[in-house]
Amino acid sequence: QVQLVESGGGLVQPGGSLRLSCAASGFTLDSYGIGWFRQAPGKECEGVSYIGSYRTYYSDSVKGRFTISRDNAKNTVYLQMNNLKPEDPAVYYCTRTSTRLGGSDWSARWAYGVWGQGTQVTVSS
Repeated sequence: QVQLVESGGGLVQPGGSLRLSCAASGFTLDSYGIGWFRQAPGKECEGVSYIGSYRTYYSDSVKGRFTISRDNAKNTVYLQMNNLKPEDPAVYYCTRTSTRLGGSDWSARWAYGVWGQGTQVTVSS
């Protein structure tokens, strides 16, 4: 069964860090691009980051603070989130795409198929 499972969310103070994990099963993760999206209450779902075979992309709101990486041996993609801000709380989802995406379309939801169930990130003092 093809599945993505996120973990690592939680409560952190402003300026703190979290590392989210996206574990894949039922397929080989390195054959796909993986995106991270987030959705806060009352807001649109937005693309946060993407990792392909050779490229990574970030939204302007997280660039310089978040880092995406993959461990093919563990079939897992990570999102290291540093200097978390009050505008970062949301449910974070990972998702896969078989389409080679570029700078203009990596954050387009239509390009992705399988989605995980999400993990909640809360930033509060």
